[in-house]
Amino acid sequence: MKNTHPISKVEGQKNILSILDYYDATDEASRLQRLESELELLRTRDILIRNLPPAPADVIDVGGGPAVHSYWLSSMGYRTHLVDLVPKHIEQAKQAAIHYPDVSLSSMTVGDARQLKFADRSVDAVLMLGPLYHLVQSADRVAALREAWRVLRPAGVLIVEAISRYLPLIKVLTRDMLEDARMAPIVTRTLQTGQHRPDPDLDFFTPGVFHHTSGLKREVAKAGFMPGVIFAVEGPVRLLKDFGQHWQLRERREWLLRVARQLEKENVLLGVSGHMILTATKPKEIKRG
Repeated sequence: MKNTHPISKVEGQKNILSILDYYDATDEASRLQRLESELELLRTRDILIRNLPPAPADVIDVGGGPAVHSYWLSSMGYRTHLVDLVPKHIEQAKQAAIHYPDVSLSSMTVGDARQLKFADRSVDAVLMLGPLYHLVQSADRVAALREAWRVLRPAGVLIVEAISRYLPLIKVLTRDMLEDARMAPIVTRTLQTGQHRPDPDLDFFTPGVFHHTSGLKREVAKAGFMPGVIFAVEGPVRLLKDFGQHWQLRERREWLLRVARQLEKENVLLGVSGHMILTATKPKEIKRG
């Protein structure tokens, strides 16, 4: 769908400030620990461990928040560097070290996905599980992806996460939110352009970009990568009514996780997943002569 709402440089600068404001007011450290978010957490790790290069390897967790996955990666034998735009997240990550006495991160720094402070060809994998839906300008997203390309060694792995363009529609329909007259225009714009602009007074995430699968692959390819597989993180499982009640029952939880994995590559169902993960590879160098 054609973007009929071009984004200005001024809006791009406001975008960065909105990210900082949003996470200053949001406790990201506990979000994925909540019952309703465990599906996303477990499925993300399931996809990561099957697609990262074998440990030990050098990994940058770009936009990794308060080290939600970083310490876990280190516990799996990866040399993990955490980079996040939000100073609060880096402080929380440092404080969280007390809970991981047997592992440590290689580094923790406040930084911008578009300007990574790492040498060329210095790491084996780059995770971007947040920057692509927070950066509203296409040029900024491609700049972040090209930075990942720069720091990766040849044949290095990129793993990026995106939010589905259809997520706001699904939430409005399944949570009976249409009575609020502000919702329909927000959903319509997101469907048409991918640009999500919630009313500041609504608890409906922060301004960002929600992807279609084809657009996600195009952006990654534009940065020089060879796109691989797109995985549905939650898939249709999160649509289950009274999800939390079912999730607390071990047998049902295990079945839901099996179904999510079984359906993770079904193209016709990717759009109903709240989050999507794309794997990609930096091409190997071709020796000449």
